[in-house]
Amino acid sequence: MEMNKIESPEESRKLLDKIVFDLTRSIVKKDELTRFWFFILIVFAGVGLWGWAIQIDQGLGVTGMRDYVSWGMYIANFVFFVAFSLVGFLISSAMHLLNIHWVKPISRVAEQVAIAGVALAGIIIVMDMGRPDRLLNVFLHGRFASPIVWDLTVVTTYLTISVLLFYIPLIPDLALLRDRLGDEVPKWKMKIYTILSLGWKGNAKQYKTVYHAMRVLMILIVPVGLSIHTVTSWLFAATLRAGWDTTIFGPYFVAGAFVAGVAAVIILMYIYRIRHGLQEYFEDIHFDKMAKLLVFVSLVYLYFNVNEFLVPGYKMKTAEGIHLSNIFSGGYSLMFWSVQISGLILPTILLLFKFFRKPLSLVIISVVVLATAWLKRFIIVIPTMEHPFLPIQNVPENFHHYAPTSIEIMITLFSFCAAILIISVLAKFFPVITIWEYAEEKGIDKKYLSEQPKN
Repeated sequence: MEMNKIESPEESRKLLDKIVFDLTRSIVKKDELTRFWFFILIVFAGVGLWGWAIQIDQGLGVTGMRDYVSWGMYIANFVFFVAFSLVGFLISSAMHLLNIHWVKPISRVAEQVAIAGVALAGIIIVMDMGRPDRLLNVFLHGRFASPIVWDLTVVTTYLTISVLLFYIPLIPDLALLRDRLGDEVPKWKMKIYTILSLGWKGNAKQYKTVYHAMRVLMILIVPVGLSIHTVTSWLFAATLRAGWDTTIFGPYFVAGAFVAGVAAVIILMYIYRIRHGLQEYFEDIHFDKMAKLLVFVSLVYLYFNVNEFLVPGYKMKTAEGIHLSNIFSGGYSLMFWSVQISGLILPTILLLFKFFRKPLSLVIISVVVLATAWLKRFIIVIPTMEHPFLPIQNVPENFHHYAPTSIEIMITLFSFCAAILIISVLAKFFPVITIWEYAEEKGIDKKYLSEQPKN
């Protein structure tokens, strides 16, 4: 995929103009479909915020959560958003540090997913609170022994580093947009590009600073990325409950996060490829490589799934036996086996064949994997909560089981629409592929990037 350095200045400028034109198409394009898309997202997100306003006014009693099932759909959403946000660490950091060059066009897509995921994870925590106005007390009076303090700390840290890892490589691109878009975008957007480009001139010293900052952030995000989902798993594993009382939840959650994140990036790559005509940039080989990556992380996740259920199933303690019977052959069995077969085993087998690693086939598989990834988080949370060690007695029948209410569904709808809205806004404001890195891969000298375009 790499090319030799282009010697002809005219050829370099011509190729650069084409790359800039193609990769800014999503920014300058104005059509009814884009407006309708944003309208739909804002409306549905608004419906979810209305549901949250009702919840704040009337309390958590409007949800399906009760004394026994005190964690419901909100926590499943939280774990899901934390999960697919971890792909930013995997692609933008770990694989870059390993000098895997084919991920470069995909890295900004992964960071979009990471920012949207971790931002909504933080918001979902607040929405799960009965008194969100007391959130500040977690920071002012939180105890280090509290897992929720650990979680909030790593979520905010990971969000900060992800934003920086998205922004710093964007600075040269912002200067390109500032210098080349001219009258193609509104003046207020040009002002944003001018401010955010920080007076970029494109000299060797500035590029060296960007490279150094990127490398530092890539290294920093490795422990933070691993921590965010490990600490999330500790919220469960530190609780003495059947289904959660295990020592492998940390790597188990991290492996599952990679599966969900890779699937999310594949879906977004395909949407950009079709919607913005980026077939030359998100090539078939990128989808093939991402499919192989999905197979690899799925196999690792499958290993942890076997460990997760084989060991307690072999010992079959009373509480664990009730829990396993419920998900293997009880009320959650259909959901459980659908997740394991449709979301993990079958995709892994199919993707071993080249036909299913083609873009269209792969994106269909990825949609199924991502949907079942959410159901997996639901299964992790709810069945365990429905079977506490203390007997459930002298309580209303609806305390025995959990079913999400319309308010919870509305707020969940908000979370998904808000995440998609963040990704859509980022794609509308900024190139979805790093222009200067892509141009460099194609053999264009950096000096042409900082040239003022001819009118």
